[in-house]
Amino acid sequence: MRLWHEQMLPLLPRQQLLGQHREAAALRGNGWNRPHRTVNYVFTYSPVYLYAYHMKVMNEMERRGYRVEPKWKEMAYRGKQCVPYLITELDLHTLEFIPSPIYEEHNDDYRLECTENLREKGIDINIINHSSFPFL
Repeated sequence: MRLWHEQMLPLLPRQQLLGQHREAAALRGNGWNRPHRTVNYVFTYSPVYLYAYHMKVMNEMERRGYRVEPKWKEMAYRGKQCVPYLITELDLHTLEFIPSPIYEEHNDDYRLECTENLREKGIDINIINHSSFPFL
């Protein structure tokens, strides 16, 4: 389980991008506050941050022509098996001021770690370009 550095989202191959949608959805749902060493930092933030990150993933998916279940675009939605998140005025205010990158942990070192993780899977995002991947 991993949230890729948000700047990498447009470069991720199809499988990793769609996997990221599943990961974000799982974390928003029953996975919220379930410890996992690579995503524990997410739980130190308001769930609104994860929603904002997930929106970036879904926007990239739609940019590539994938359809996203509209319910996931609702901030309160957490999946079919979860009670919706109670949205407060503070949540709405927080959403307006979320920085980029969304998570402080998504710094240059983390981007390098993510790049290396992909490279170990045989994916070198440094060589991905417009001619080999028409969706970029």
